[in-house]
Amino acid sequence: MPTPAVLPTTHLLYLHGFRSSPQSFKARLMAEHMARHYPQVHWWCPQLPPSPAAAMRLVLDGIAHWPRSSMAVMGSSLGGFYATYVAEHTFCRAVLINPAVNPARDLERYIGEQTQWHAPEESFYFAPEYVGELHALTLGELTHPERYLALLAKGDEVLDWREMHVRYSAMPHVLQEGGDHALSNFADYLPQVLRHLGLQA
Repeated sequence: MPTPAVLPTTHLLYLHGFRSSPQSFKARLMAEHMARHYPQVHWWCPQLPPSPAAAMRLVLDGIAHWPRSSMAVMGSSLGGFYATYVAEHTFCRAVLINPAVNPARDLERYIGEQTQWHAPEESFYFAPEYVGELHALTLGELTHPERYLALLAKGDEVLDWREMHVRYSAMPHVLQEGGDHALSNFADYLPQVLRHLGLQA
């Protein structure tokens, strides 16, 4: 009988980054690929509220009845930080794309009015208390590193790849020379991502 670690993914959660949305190119690429090739997999990519505490409540409520042995989470940037939290609390598999390591520190300078990348006509307020909420979601040493796959780019212009590498080097990972924060060549890694999710490329 297969162990939970090798069960194919039946439920997949995707978490976008700061100022991003389900309209990011990676989220759309994954959504389209899953719909075309794996329609049996339950896909969910919610629009996350700016409050980290509210975002995590939304996510944990939404996956409350998902099967832990066959669910998985993906996240990019701040979404990678959130995905780490989800994976540690559900013991599911995770794919992290240039994940934020210390967003409480990095986002403090963004307190105030912000616009959405994919809808610049829409704005939101990043409140000072959100920094404390990020601190509350920050975890210590990660468990079961084999459950993770981290895609890291040395050319990330937003986050320090060295910090990401220190945090996630003990787990399966790819350290790309060059690249960018958006991981514009994400499609190149799709077969590896699908294998990690227990799905055929």
